[in-house]
Amino acid sequence: MAHNSGPIRGRRPAAVALGLFVALAPLAAAQDKPLTLDEAVSLALERNERALAARESVNAADARVAQARSFFLPTISSTGTYTRRAYETRRVVGGAEVIMQRYNALSETLALSQSLFDARSLTSLSAVRAQRNADMASAAESRRQLAFEVSQAFLATLGTTQVREASARRFAFAGQNLAAAKARFSAGLASVNDVTRAELEYATAEVGLTQVKGEVETSTLQLGNLLAAPEAVRNSLVVPDFLIEAASAEAADAEALIEEALARRLDIGALRWTASAQRSLAKLPMLGLLPSLSATGQYRLTNEASFNNRNWNWSVGATLNWTIFDGLTRLGQRKEQKALARLADLDVQAAGRRVDLEVRQALVSLANQRASLKQASVAHEVAKKNAAETTELYRQGLASALEVADANVSLFEAEVAFVQERYGLGVAFLSLEAALGLDPFGKEPRT
Repeated sequence: MAHNSGPIRGRRPAAVALGLFVALAPLAAAQDKPLTLDEAVSLALERNERALAARESVNAADARVAQARSFFLPTISSTGTYTRRAYETRRVVGGAEVIMQRYNALSETLALSQSLFDARSLTSLSAVRAQRNADMASAAESRRQLAFEVSQAFLATLGTTQVREASARRFAFAGQNLAAAKARFSAGLASVNDVTRAELEYATAEVGLTQVKGEVETSTLQLGNLLAAPEAVRNSLVVPDFLIEAASAEAADAEALIEEALARRLDIGALRWTASAQRSLAKLPMLGLLPSLSATGQYRLTNEASFNNRNWNWSVGATLNWTIFDGLTRLGQRKEQKALARLADLDVQAAGRRVDLEVRQALVSLANQRASLKQASVAHEVAKKNAAETTELYRQGLASALEVADANVSLFEAEVAFVQERYGLGVAFLSLEAALGLDPFGKEPRT
């Protein structure tokens, strides 16, 4: 399903859109060789060991199917033998001398074996194919989950980068306020307490900036580790606008989304295929009550003639094998396989209820994040106006340095809260996409 036609996409509210793009514009403008979310996910799927391991697990599953299919094909073998003897053996057969044993004896045997009937073979092949499909779905699900981890790490790095920008603005503002406080103190227009309070805010802002720089470095390292390409995240990151747009859209009916998720989720599909394989395996023990039939053929060529003076021979045969009583082994196997099949069905049932819960929780979380972002946006605008007004009043001597510092702190906290809520909105949207069985871009993953 394309990301522009999903069930939760829609038109983004104008107020949220304006606030988001205004806040993100400075970051976007500073990008030289930006890394997009699409590119980050592609790098992870190409380089991360989990993605590569998922691909190899599919190759192994295909190989197991090929092995099971080989049962229906004949087995052909060739055996060549050389024998050196101490003496020759000669006999007169029909008036002619025949060498029965040579000094250097050579023989070649070509054997063919073909199973003609075994009631368990088709059922075994069906079970292996079902398990192969389960492994393919599990591998695709592993890659899908990796894509979501990369997306969340990508958003986390963007969020900490925005917090760093806010911390830098707070530090710059604190420096301006400190310079103004010292100037006013020198002119006798303010007390030493104003200078002390401004110095404290300046030191606090400096420490905060240093700490958030460390957080940015940590989140960048984590993202680079997921991509298995640390050099790729040294550049700026592009804000994934479609995530914000889709996260701001109204959601469709929960029941309809749950039905879609149950039909689409790869982990559910893997469990269903595993249950199918277990049901096939549960039939095998009783099919062993039926006899099996096989055919064999052999052709032999040698340089030693026999009593009939021929150096070649061939034979064909058929073998009927019927295990009439096996000590009740099959009965025990049947009980075990039936129990395993019931366990597999219970896993499917439990996973279906888990999907229902995940979709509903994701919808609630997304609705809460929308409301929180709206509130944080309003608080951010109020804090910006308050900081500007307080600064102007301080210049006019109508406010203290303490009030200016408090306004600066309030602005910083409001800006950080806005960034966190915006990041939280993206995470909530990704959680819903994950619950619906889509990839981070709103598309159905390929198996």
